Amino acid sequence: MSTPQTGNGQSMPTLPRARGPLSAALIADLRGETTLVDRTPPEPAPLGSGDEELALWLLYELHHHGFDDAVDGGTEHEWRPDLLALRGDLERRLEQRWRERVAAADLPELPVGAEPADLARAFFALCEADTGAESVARFLQREADEEQLAEVLRQRSIYHVKEQDAAMWTLPRLPDTTKAHLVTIAADEYGNGRPDDLHAQLWARGMRACGLDAAYAAHVDGALPAVLEQNNLMSLLGLHRRLVPAALGHLAAFEVTSAVPSRRVVRGMERLGAPEPMVAYYREHMVADAVHEQLAVRDLVGSYVAEVPGSEPEIAFGAAVCLLAEAATATAVLEHVRRDDETAAGEDVA
Repeated sequence: MSTPQTGNGQSMPTLPRARGPLSAALIADLRGETTLVDRTPPEPAPLGSGDEELALWLLYELHHHGFDDAVDGGTEHEWRPDLLALRGDLERRLEQRWRERVAAADLPELPVGAEPADLARAFFALCEADTGAESVARFLQREADEEQLAEVLRQRSIYHVKEQDAAMWTLPRLPDTTKAHLVTIAADEYGNGRPDDLHAQLWARGMRACGLDAAYAAHVDGALPAVLEQNNLMSLLGLHRRLVPAALGHLAAFEVTSAVPSRRVVRGMERLGAPEPMVAYYREHMVADAVHEQLAVRDLVGSYVAEVPGSEPEIAFGAAVCLLAEAATATAVLEHVRRDDETAAGEDVA
């Protein structure tokens, strides 16, 4: 029997392990073992357990590749009204807590109605705001050993197998000028017409060179709750038309904050003697994102504000979500890899 394929010809991932009552009920439904139709879904385990985060990730993934071991790959589940209602409930909870986090962070605002140059300066200043998080890139550059690097790559893979896919959901909802600028940025991400040069393919080659599983969603079982939440936020912003300006702000902030960390990661990988394909992935982002940050802020965001006056606060919200979610993920990942290192050291002593 051939491996089930997604609509784009790629092999489907298998369903991950449940992390609590809600994700367990959803996985059982996707497998056809039980159904949530006409049933009240169970309350998720406390936030941070991974239960709620995984459940929403599963529901979003139905709009991506589906699952090999779901009934019909999950095709019939993608638009099932009860699951859309569940997704909506989880999304409202997700958005509410991040609205509150952004408000509490008191980050710089974007001026409404400013000249394009002033708006760009304000956006760059927002991206330079101190979120209080330690840098994973700096850790890799100076301290990490080979296993810590490998674990960081496993955590990062949840995003890198998709790259800009979530942001591309905004494309049909954009003014034509902004649409053209998004496609300009995305062209590099998607290989400029060369399938082997897609950034997701560059990532897969790097993972294989490091001896790590490069399959789509291969590392979800080990993904930290903060990692799943960060990825869910990108899907949330991309899928909702009312959140288009926030999605653009998120993408622009991501591009602005990518080039310098990528340079640090390259230095750390060179220090550790990492395989060239993985170093090449980050080297590509050193160059590409240094260009993309200007395009994203001055052209993408600038053109949208010109077409949709008053959108600056939502653009700032999306940028703040990007910065704060990255900070939360960085804190979680560094605590995770250092704790594992301390545990291994204790076992060696014993």
